[in-house]
Amino acid sequence: MGVCAKKIIRVVAAVVLITAQPIVAPAARADISELDELFQELQDPAGDDWEAVEKRIWKVWSQSGSDAMDLLLERGRQAIRAGDLDKAVEHLTALTDHAPDFAEGWNVRATAFFMLEEYALAVADIEQVLALNPRHFGAISGLAMIFEAVNQPENALKAYRAALAVHPHRADIQEAIERLEQATDGISL
Repeated sequence: MGVCAKKIIRVVAAVVLITAQPIVAPAARADISELDELFQELQDPAGDDWEAVEKRIWKVWSQSGSDAMDLLLERGRQAIRAGDLDKAVEHLTALTDHAPDFAEGWNVRATAFFMLEEYALAVADIEQVLALNPRHFGAISGLAMIFEAVNQPENALKAYRAALAVHPHRADIQEAIERLEQATDGISL
């Protein structure tokens, strides 16, 4: 088993452990009580307004506490939207270098690495995100997507289930779970 595969397996194990524990320790500099309330709202099965709640969570996660770091995050996102992934990585690396406790910088850089098919680098960044923010359903979903990309459907299924435990309203996650359950039917997880 290669180093990348071992690292991926370690991250999955961490995700499974994280979702089995009471969730605490949100992203650095975020308003803990606000996030706790938002995640309570997100867990409400009758939560018809979950999209607005999710949007508010992303807004809190995207605030580093520094205008300069927020600008680097936005420049990285803009570069991704423009398809300039190398420039995105450059901005986001500057961000993670200067604000290593800001989980969203690592998350967006993981996205850029994923798009570049640099899966080991993406997994390393996701590991940082989850160490800083165990409730980051976007990073957990990203990990599942990486598992799918490297043809590890069993691990992808575990990661999607972990993401769904944090964010039970995402239809795309539910659909991925159903698809992978069918694909892995008969495979021991």
